[in-house]
Amino acid sequence: MPRLIIAAAQYHAVAADIERNLNHHLRFIRQAAAQHVQLLIFPELSLTGYELNAASRLALTLDDPRLQPLADAAKQQQMTLVVGAPLNDGTELFIGALTFRPDGNRNAYTKQHLHGAEKEIFCPGNGGALLTVSQRRIALAICADTAHPEHVADAAIAGAEIYAAGVLVSQAGYSIDSSNLASYAQRHGVVTLMANHAGPTGGWVPAGRSAIWDETGQQVASVPDSSQGLLIAENRPSGWHGHYCRLS
Repeated sequence: MPRLIIAAAQYHAVAADIERNLNHHLRFIRQAAAQHVQLLIFPELSLTGYELNAASRLALTLDDPRLQPLADAAKQQQMTLVVGAPLNDGTELFIGALTFRPDGNRNAYTKQHLHGAEKEIFCPGNGGALLTVSQRRIALAICADTAHPEHVADAAIAGAEIYAAGVLVSQAGYSIDSSNLASYAQRHGVVTLMANHAGPTGGWVPAGRSAIWDETGQQVASVPDSSQGLLIAENRPSGWHGHYCRLS
């Protein structure tokens, strides 16, 4: 099986500033490229921050020209990028995970399980198709999706080998959410990844502590705090190995 290097971007968004956040994403992408990352996952609503009251105004379409720098970076670095944004499909508003592929294709995953005040603003999504990177099949999730065991079970039945979630998880919720992802990895034989925010956003104080678990449920690597950086994992003949690089 070809080598695969995946990463979670533990990232601090600027509230409601898409231009600054795009530039910040590109900084992460350049550092990930130096580490030969092939799949990079950003947290929930990373392009805007968790700014629910501004979501309608900030919403993007998948073909929004402001996203072109991400498409260019995916092609230039030969990296699959997954970023978070409010998504307007022309009729409804969703919490989206937007995927940019090295071949120029763009796709959207939409959050299926909304939480709290999200239900007043967004519509429940329909999920999305599996991604394929280096012959591995990847299922996406956004935050509260991971609280529903059937979500990862359905992904595993569909053939997913990696379950990658962009999240916003606080200290209060971290223990149960991380325990769930470790349990899912063991139960379904999939690698699980959590990419969390690094700083306050939308009135929430996230825990940071992004993490990756292997197919047995053992933690491959985690971020020890709420700093900004890349949590990177690589599959080798001896199994998955990981490390954390602070943003430089």
